[in-house]
Amino acid sequence: MLKEKVIENVLNAALSKGGDFAELFVEDKNNGNIKLVGGLIENNISGRDFGVGIRILDKFNSIYAYTNDSSEQNLIKVAKKASAALNSTKIDLKLNFMKATTSNNNPILKYPINIPMSHKIELLRRGFEAAKNYDSVISQVVVSYMEEEQNVLIANTDGLLAADKRVRTRYSVNSVASKDGEMQQGYYSPGSSMGFEFYDKIKVEDIAREASRIAKTMVYADYCPSGVMPVIIDNEFGGVLFHEACGHALEAAFVSKGTSAFADRLGQVVASPLVTAIDDGTIPNGWGTTNIDDEGTPTQRNILIENGILKSYLIDKLNGRRMGMKSTGSARRQSYKFAPTSRMNNTFIAAGNSSLDHMISNTEKGLYAKKLGGGSVNPATGDFNFAVMEGYIVEEGKIIKPVRGATLIGKGNKVLELIDMVGNNLSLGQGMCGAESGSIPANVGQPSIRVKALTVGGRKGDE
Repeated sequence: MLKEKVIENVLNAALSKGGDFAELFVEDKNNGNIKLVGGLIENNISGRDFGVGIRILDKFNSIYAYTNDSSEQNLIKVAKKASAALNSTKIDLKLNFMKATTSNNNPILKYPINIPMSHKIELLRRGFEAAKNYDSVISQVVVSYMEEEQNVLIANTDGLLAADKRVRTRYSVNSVASKDGEMQQGYYSPGSSMGFEFYDKIKVEDIAREASRIAKTMVYADYCPSGVMPVIIDNEFGGVLFHEACGHALEAAFVSKGTSAFADRLGQVVASPLVTAIDDGTIPNGWGTTNIDDEGTPTQRNILIENGILKSYLIDKLNGRRMGMKSTGSARRQSYKFAPTSRMNNTFIAAGNSSLDHMISNTEKGLYAKKLGGGSVNPATGDFNFAVMEGYIVEEGKIIKPVRGATLIGKGNKVLELIDMVGNNLSLGQGMCGAESGSIPANVGQPSIRVKALTVGGRKGDE
């Protein structure tokens, strides 16, 4: 993507006024998005993003600049402008770029760019028909197709020269059910770091019917009562609660500044002994999997919490300097327009021994949150508020009725201590995570878990 001599000249220019480390991030990304609304193609957008990011570190400080003009002349000009913020003169560096070799965690069989457009539109139409015909109560269906191929090259003044190709595919269905003026929606959106062979492994009709099933169930549901009660949170996307309320607080970006509830707590008990939490950037074809992170460090499996004990954080190069700790391969960014920082890849709570049936049969009165929706979290305090997309009341060990309008309210680190059952049905769900370095694909996950006491917000008052 850039000649080694050009890279060397630009990195030298980046350190011409000081600094102790410089890095180039070169990105070339093709992406495509198709949306079908009400049976008609509404959007069919494809594009290409190309650019270069230049970062300079000076001990614990950083400077970042980017451009979409990759000529050597322009890159040196941008590097010198960034360097001008520093005030000491460096001698020229002679760099020996050692090409990094890493394992391929994401083998690709069918590159989406080689698939005819008619095949992709056929997928959308099949999903639409399955979702719309699920039940007469379904009033609106939106189906989306996404493909992406990102090629990156990363070089730095430590002599690193690394490249990665990242292919991602995702399919989404959003169904709306309407009844007596009320509307409820169901959403399902699996994805993978995989090519078009993804559609050999899933049935788009199943995804569509699942979205419509949720919407239909909720439009007939009663409103949820409020109060403090045991809450069973199901697997797969239920892990978004841990991701948001705890995972972000384990990122070095917050820990290094002391703005995390987990700062300075390595080796301490921070969760129930039933809880082991992991971030693994190497899961084959995982939605958040890459071969190297966005600083060129190979991704790895990081045990964050083991049997309730805090073992590690998610660390990037700059915040690792501030903390006196090595990178854990956790630096990520949306594109060349963002400086990297510590982020999650595929984060989940490990499987336990309880079955979901056992959790329900051992709950006298509580809420079963089968699907979670969106929410808000304060990373500094862990305070969260999550909507329940699909919920059920449990009484005397049985699911008795669906309820809507429920929200889960609490504090992330306290919830970890109140988990008293962990299921044996680990599964992952796919989402987009937005933070300081932009929006990135991230897997969330867990087995079913039970929190023995959690505040549930509803519209019927306490029961």
